Amino acid sequence: MPRIIICFLLILSLLAMLPPIIAAQARSKPSPNLPINMIQDMDLQAKFKAQSVNDLFADGRSQRPQIAGTVARGESYLDTHFNEGVVNGEWATVNPTQVPVTMASIARGQERFNIYCTPCHGYSGAGNGTVNQRALELVSNVEGPVNGTVWVAAKSLHDATVSVQPVGQLFNTVTNGVRNMAGYGSQIPIEDRWAIVSYVRALQRSQNASINDVPADKRGGL
Repeated sequence: MPRIIICFLLILSLLAMLPPIIAAQARSKPSPNLPINMIQDMDLQAKFKAQSVNDLFADGRSQRPQIAGTVARGESYLDTHFNEGVVNGEWATVNPTQVPVTMASIARGQERFNIYCTPCHGYSGAGNGTVNQRALELVSNVEGPVNGTVWVAAKSLHDATVSVQPVGQLFNTVTNGVRNMAGYGSQIPIEDRWAIVSYVRALQRSQNASINDVPADKRGGL
């Protein structure tokens, strides 16, 4: 092959390497230039980004602080007992007045418990739900965990570490989750979360009751 053709091919090869090199360089570091947007959407709208300067205000901040003395409309978020299960910085030991313990609230709690909680905790609350059982089967597979399965067994609600928890702490667990358990604050209305707590207390009482919990006139039938 003539030397001139070889040189020509080498030059073409070097030129062909330029586009990927330029692209790699462009992707490796931020650019001060705005991107080219064929469809603008809302990328170039007038706005202030977080922590940016706004000369309109004397303090120069674009993010404005909350006006002193303002409260949310409707239900007050200052009621930590109802919203967080906390009274004077401690876990509440009784239900808030908005959701008293009644047969109706316990029945509602049972319905919500069966929907959201039984897959892992089981209908009895013993931690033997179908999801938990299946996960444990996968983890204990004789050929090894399926696809690297890792599972933390659901806690029995009758465990001593759970049964002694105040209702406020149980409410917090339902709302925000604990350890590997996800919270249900965004899925279950606050009144139903308290109803679930009431039903959990009834479940715990059913498995840990004593003779003193039975009315005197009923004890003879046991």
